[in-house]
Amino acid sequence: MTKKVITVEGMHCMHCASSVEKAVAALEGVKDAKVNLDKKSCTAKLSGDVSDQAIIEAVKEIGFEVTGIETKKSLF
Repeated sequence: MTKKVITVEGMHCMHCASSVEKAVAALEGVKDAKVNLDKKSCTAKLSGDVSDQAIIEAVKEIGFEVTGIETKKSLF
């Protein structure tokens, strides 16, 4: 399974975190999304191909800025 760790600027509260989770989780190919508010990041578990650009657009559309995306491939 592939995961993408997305660094998001502008999140200040649980409402912000929930908005980002919903926006990322709604993308086709995303199985699950969880925000870590302290680290200002969102981890997306992927079930298909999801482009970094699609994630950036989805997050930007709700008023936040993506400052980095790291792809991690899991062996299991």
